Amino acid sequence: MTATTETWRGRIALMVAHCAGMVDLVALPVWVGTLIARYKFSPQQAGLLATLFLLGAVLSSLVFAPRFNRMNARLAAFAGYAAAALVFAVASRTSDFALLALLHALAGATAACGLSFTHGTIARSANPHRLFAIVGMALGVFAILFLGATPNLVASFGGPALFVVFAGVMAVAALASAVSFPKGVVRSDEDLIAEVSHLPRAVWFGIAGISLMALTQAMLFSFIERIGIDRGFGAEAVTGVLIALGFVNLLPAPLAALLETRLPARHVLLAGPVFQALIAVTITFGSGLLPYAVPTAVFAAVMIFTHTFAFGLLSRLDPTARALAGTPAMLMIGAAIGPILGGTLVQLFGYPALGLGAVVISSMAVVMFSRVFAARGAASATSLEIA
Repeated sequence: MTATTETWRGRIALMVAHCAGMVDLVALPVWVGTLIARYKFSPQQAGLLATLFLLGAVLSSLVFAPRFNRMNARLAAFAGYAAAALVFAVASRTSDFALLALLHALAGATAACGLSFTHGTIARSANPHRLFAIVGMALGVFAILFLGATPNLVASFGGPALFVVFAGVMAVAALASAVSFPKGVVRSDEDLIAEVSHLPRAVWFGIAGISLMALTQAMLFSFIERIGIDRGFGAEAVTGVLIALGFVNLLPAPLAALLETRLPARHVLLAGPVFQALIAVTITFGSGLLPYAVPTAVFAAVMIFTHTFAFGLLSRLDPTARALAGTPAMLMIGAAIGPILGGTLVQLFGYPALGLGAVVISSMAVVMFSRVFAARGAASATSLEIA
């Protein structure tokens, strides 16, 4: 049976590939925490390494996204994830900061190659909103497994275990891509691609809004684990909170799929950054385990829910799927700044500065998302059912 975006064989490959390519969304707390606790890097250095991974992803996505319609998606996804597995395996063999910096950038570039073709293929499916929700559910399951197992592996085997886990995740994605990576549903011919030479302004505003939300997400999420540890909650309690976060992350994607036609994308996109900022302030200014645990558990869910609606909206605004093939760039150009910005703020001003930074950045995201609908105009918004 031929694998397509409308068969479960193809969808499972996309689910695995999505989890591998979006590993930073799940792993940042453990990643940065391990670099600080096990490798003895400063918060700024640990943030810089994560930033280099994300910058590599941005540059890679900017290279491959415009070529999405001219390359073999299965081959590109396989090659990207296979190369990422090799790079992470090498990273597990060194503790040298300079070499780890180079390897982080290479890992981001190779993984994002696979993710660009994964997201571009999802965007060319019959219902991109629904399929993105499906792969989002898979990411929630992956988060539970990763956050439940990896901290214990790192505690037992040391920091290199983190990179071995990353290598394994990428290797599984490479195998799934080689065996079952699907062909997307062709919704337009090559003439349409030639005609739409410039992305609409509304798409660019949407990209900017998503990037700003990703910046807030990465800035705070990178230090979620350290906030809990430094407040004296203990490794066991913090790990429990991260596992709870994984279970909560099972909910936003199916909820977004269920509400696709019931909840206007305008409302979701404008409310998402506001909720993100409120949660960030609660985490960074609160005291006690409960004010830390509850908002931490739902923090990533806000991004997943909002991004699912944004993905569906942008797939309608850009029928060529080039913009969504660049999803790693739009997510990670913001996320790339997050760890190093967060590390600098923590080092200079302490954890409350992360909450204040989130308020500023989220306000900018609201402005960008509001411009998406203003740029489309009332008539276009009505015809696309986004008003």
